[in-house]
Amino acid sequence: MIDTLSIPTISDIKAAHRIIDPYAHRTPVLTSAKVNNRSNAAVFFKCENFQKVGAFKFRGACNAVLTLSDEEAGHGVATHSSGNHAQALALAARIRGIKAYVVMPENAPKVKVEAVKNYGAEVTFCEASLDAREGTLAEVVKRTGATIIHPYNDCRIVAGQGTAAVELLEECPFLDIVMTPIGGGGLLSGTALAVKSINPDIEVIGTEPVEADDAYRSFKAGKLIPAYSTNTIADGLRTSLGELPFQIIQKHVDDILTVDEESIISAMRFIWERMNMIIEPSCAVPVAALFNNQERFAGKKIGIIITGGNVDLDNLPW
Repeated sequence: MIDTLSIPTISDIKAAHRIIDPYAHRTPVLTSAKVNNRSNAAVFFKCENFQKVGAFKFRGACNAVLTLSDEEAGHGVATHSSGNHAQALALAARIRGIKAYVVMPENAPKVKVEAVKNYGAEVTFCEASLDAREGTLAEVVKRTGATIIHPYNDCRIVAGQGTAAVELLEECPFLDIVMTPIGGGGLLSGTALAVKSINPDIEVIGTEPVEADDAYRSFKAGKLIPAYSTNTIADGLRTSLGELPFQIIQKHVDDILTVDEESIISAMRFIWERMNMIIEPSCAVPVAALFNNQERFAGKKIGIIITGGNVDLDNLPW
């Protein structure tokens, strides 16, 4: 059985890329003159909102599920997630022909809950706290015998998420900076491993809401500081930073920036209106950080991974 807390290598990320290639979309890299003008930079968006299940999470979940042994997969897979990992695991399980059990917080967006159910997963709701998520998941696993696929604290997930950065740098090898949002840390850690292995001169920056800034505080303190309660519109970033991603982030990430709720909403609306592209609040976080730190980023070539586009259209923040 694989040690899920081992640190992946660039070889693991490239292997994941080969494994998921028949199933995952190679998403486009888009630019916007309006974004460039506002930021005084050259910005390249890796659009994972066009990925299957509408989010980058399919990469990691697909890699994790397809590399399980038959014995591990036999009783299905289980996880806890506010939405995108849940959808990703449900679809990956359906591709492999196994059952998926998903624990979701009661405040998860309705659009994501319905999508998880439509992919065939069994959903169990819990209170919106990390303790409730993990406790309910333990109960589900005891009942079903399913194999846990953690949404970010798993080397197979980290390796899968890193494939988006590999594709971004294949198309844009000239970048100075790559930015992602950070919740549990799977994307940022996978991105950092990929980017620093391909070109260590490229700066890797994580971005986070002030209202869910455990990664920022952990990064600055040099020790993992859990987030027990969060209140941000960026629902995909409400979870606490994982142990494995934190180890990688400490070594390979250059900085983490935070942004307030007003900036997140403003950036999200700007992309909707100016690029005619639906992005969810979580992926507006790096855009907000770009707009809020123009002196730092002026004149740079910046890659931003747009993490997803699953938005509850009945509850828009404007």
